[in-house]
Amino acid sequence: MSDEYDELVHYRVDDHVASLVLDSQHNRNALSKQLVGELLAGLERAEADDDVKVVLIRADGRTFCSGADLSEASGEGMEKAAGVLVDLQRRIATLAKPVVARVHGSVRAGGIGIVAAADIAVSATDATYAFTEVRLGLTPAAISLSVLPRMTDRGAALTFLTGEVFDGRAAERHGLVTLAVHEDELNSEVDEICASLAKGNPQGLRETKALVGRPLVERIDRHGADLAALSARLFGSDEAKAAMLAFLNRKKG
Repeated sequence: MSDEYDELVHYRVDDHVASLVLDSQHNRNALSKQLVGELLAGLERAEADDDVKVVLIRADGRTFCSGADLSEASGEGMEKAAGVLVDLQRRIATLAKPVVARVHGSVRAGGIGIVAAADIAVSATDATYAFTEVRLGLTPAAISLSVLPRMTDRGAALTFLTGEVFDGRAAERHGLVTLAVHEDELNSEVDEICASLAKGNPQGLRETKALVGRPLVERIDRHGADLAALSARLFGSDEAKAAMLAFLNRKKG
């Protein structure tokens, strides 16, 4: 892991809860190679620490996570980038300890995948979510591995197909998050849930998480490679390239 001045994921343990704090605000907490590497290292560290019973993923800044770092992804290939996202969702889902996501601000693309892969997600009511891929000739292929098992069919169809922004209340209604509360209540609600989880016996937590999460893990294992390939194919298509160019030109205009 890089030194403290360059660190993008801060790690600390309080009362049996390991907090992994995303802090890459210059690119809206995008999933760069460094950030993902530090996040995975933090998950491994928490899993190996017998004092830790719960893992909390949260973020500093105005954005929870903006998704893939496209400057890196374009250079290395989208299939590899999508594969990394598949692996990250799987690691969260298979961790031997429950993972809680504290969600605020803007959440997009791979950030939504992290939220969906977590066992429990608590969102601010004014947090914003959107599956904008449809407007760019793409589809949320890789994150659908964890998102679709969480959301209602109707909620997924509405949000995937329209690409419209929706808030934390709608995310709760659609099943994407466990609970949505006002931002001034977010910390106390998350603390209460983490304290409740920390009362669990380690074996009980591990085996119960595996029990309720088995369908999600099986889905990732069954469809992960195909959906990563689909993501790469669409991203490299002429139609998507034209749509993304038009989008960038509109932003400049």
